[in-house]
Amino acid sequence: MQAVLEAESFCDIVREHARLQGSTTAFTYGDETISFAELNEGSNRVAHGLEALGVKKGERVSFLGKNHPLYFEALLGAAKIGAVMTPVNWRLAAPEVAYILADCEARVVFVGEGFADVLTKVRPDTPLVEQVIGIDAPDHAGTDYRTWRDGFPAIPVSANVGLDDDALQLYTSGTTGRPKGAVMTNRSILSSRNAADQDEMRKWQEPKEGDVTLLAMPCFHISGTGTGIGTMVAGTNSIVLPEYDPTKALDLIENYNISKIFLVPAAIQILLNHPRISEVDFSRLQYITYGASPIPLELMKQAMEVLGCGFVQMYGMTETSGTIVALDPEDHKPEGSPKMRSVGTPMPGVELKIIDQDGNELPVGTVGEIATRSSKNMSRYWNKPEATTETIDEDGWLRTGDAGYLDDDGYLYIHDRVKDMIISGGENVYPAEVENALYAHPKIADVAVIGIPSEKWGEEVKACVVLKAGEALSEAEIIAHAREHIAGYKCPKSVDFIEALPRNPSGKILRRELRAPYWEGKDRAVN
Repeated sequence: MQAVLEAESFCDIVREHARLQGSTTAFTYGDETISFAELNEGSNRVAHGLEALGVKKGERVSFLGKNHPLYFEALLGAAKIGAVMTPVNWRLAAPEVAYILADCEARVVFVGEGFADVLTKVRPDTPLVEQVIGIDAPDHAGTDYRTWRDGFPAIPVSANVGLDDDALQLYTSGTTGRPKGAVMTNRSILSSRNAADQDEMRKWQEPKEGDVTLLAMPCFHISGTGTGIGTMVAGTNSIVLPEYDPTKALDLIENYNISKIFLVPAAIQILLNHPRISEVDFSRLQYITYGASPIPLELMKQAMEVLGCGFVQMYGMTETSGTIVALDPEDHKPEGSPKMRSVGTPMPGVELKIIDQDGNELPVGTVGEIATRSSKNMSRYWNKPEATTETIDEDGWLRTGDAGYLDDDGYLYIHDRVKDMIISGGENVYPAEVENALYAHPKIADVAVIGIPSEKWGEEVKACVVLKAGEALSEAEIIAHAREHIAGYKCPKSVDFIEALPRNPSGKILRRELRAPYWEGKDRAVN
């Protein structure tokens, strides 16, 4: 697959697969299949269509909907003219959707089934949106994607797109309550998924003829879009689920001989608890890759016993275009081992170091902030130069916001978080975002949000609330209020009513004091 080494964008690789193995299936969705030749031609039509709408290189287009193979066709079409796909988390509340569409300045939005009403609701707050195109969306009365696409030629577009051009923009939760758009280039995407570096690839990374990947994680995350781009680069088939459904996942594993899956630990647990789990034949399943949060050792042992495949733990973030550290199957021991407490060793080309608050490198075994440098790193935060400078220094080192340490063998251990982020079911939640929503309630005087351990989700959101004098408010009322302003997964699962929040002399909330009782007895402060 020498063509990958010479590629200037991931679009070049799809073109090459279309030339060499055009009839090979790229995506499967229900009864529908899309070959690499069809994917290439369809994305050519999209590229011409976007140009006809006036979309130019460097501009953003958006997608609001559940997973769909035509999302990847639209992503490719945009990338072929140097435009940048910006998928929006469909689980967000309308004000959050409006913010992202306005922030990325998208003039064209692709909408999936079930989300036309959301777009209608936010249109007054998104004046830049000029065109909405429905992908298999009967609830959308405007332009139909397939009809629109097929009105343009399938011939290649003529555009100058290079490795350092923007290619994808994914939004991450922000410490100040506003999400930030992490901008990935063709270089960072290909560095994470370059199938040509065979000599450096780990065995579980190697693409094999006949590989079938289950794409079950959401495409508004790097886990979903990254999986789809990865299989396009590898030239293999992705079976696309609109959203994670354990019953459908088990059916697809049986019926399509699924060989690879990426899941978050909560999804693995849900799969193992399914009543059909003992009836399913997993013999064709080669690897389950997992990440976004740690996995309990007992759950890992159960998964290894029941599923019988290789497991790979991945550590990375949107800002690193996905995985930068991995714990190989060989390090997963059923009886457990110290290395299983780690997230593994750096991927090829990835540098790691542990630093103190001033950026000084710390010795082996010392806990500090994890910093990384590689071509996988994002180029910047969209329209946020100060946030970019705070995250990436002049030498290209990116601060992850996670606290950890390295051992003598180069294995990375996650100890805590430098930032206050909560990871619940693989979703990032920043306390400030939740607190801003709760502060809007007229009866709340003060509030702090923390993450506490959860058997099902890894962590869950808890609000510590101080009510105004003489006011009364129930836990249910607070949670209901939050749901009006933010996505359901960000809302508190429980509320503690307290008289005052603990603060230091400068007034900063001491979250560790609030968290401490819930994490007592645990050897790390992430679950």
